Amino acid sequence: MRDDLAGLRRKLALLERTSSPRAALLFPLGCPEVDRALGGGLGRGGLHEVYAARPADAPAACGFALALALQAAAERPFVWVRHDYAGAETGGVYAPGLAEFGLDAARLILVRVKTPTDVLRAGAEAAACSSLGAVMMEVWNDAPALDLTASRRLSFAGAASGVTLMMIREGASPSASAAASRWSVSGAASAPLEGNAPGRPAFGITLLRHRNGLPQSSWIVEWDRDRREFDDAAPLARGVASLSAGGRLAAAGEGARGGWRKAG
Repeated sequence: MRDDLAGLRRKLALLERTSSPRAALLFPLGCPEVDRALGGGLGRGGLHEVYAARPADAPAACGFALALALQAAAERPFVWVRHDYAGAETGGVYAPGLAEFGLDAARLILVRVKTPTDVLRAGAEAAACSSLGAVMMEVWNDAPALDLTASRRLSFAGAASGVTLMMIREGASPSASAAASRWSVSGAASAPLEGNAPGRPAFGITLLRHRNGLPQSSWIVEWDRDRREFDDAAPLARGVASLSAGGRLAAAGEGARGGWRKAG
């Protein structure tokens, strides 16, 4: 961890040589319905929490947080601090995949650490660098170190520097926090593109909590990598099988029967 923090400090020192103005403004997500509900967007320089709805939704939570980080950072670089256990559970960061998502890898500083406490330390170091656009902190499972006091410290650090902070929680339950917003994210089905190419990344997002007391709301959105904005999800041309609360796969159109559709 010591070597990781030392390397991070060196990179941040180089970035500080090129100052950038603070931008304590809202950044819109791009989806009109979501932005209207948020009063224009999310606040730069704030702490925002992104929870995976289920452990299997961890990649979706990372994708949604990454999209928010890209929007908040504009053209500035940003830091992604990963708990090693999260990497072991979900896999490593794949550079070609980031490029397909719309990220220039030259803008990303990736930091891997061993414990949630190390995530907080590295995140706080990065949050103090006003030349960064955003900091993503990814932690697996419930972690006592990520308490209300820690979230307050991160919030103050982001407010002082203008750096937007994304705390990604996977395999964890929401707890007391000073975050400006809290989201639950799951993967969603997307409509195929022309030529039956894979569709755009789609997310089921729920606003669980907002500092301004906004009501809980849910949407399905797609990420447009070229515009770096979210859109309303395109309607699907056919039914999609969904997993029922009881854990059985219900074929579209079978209603309450919830059994398997016979093929052939």
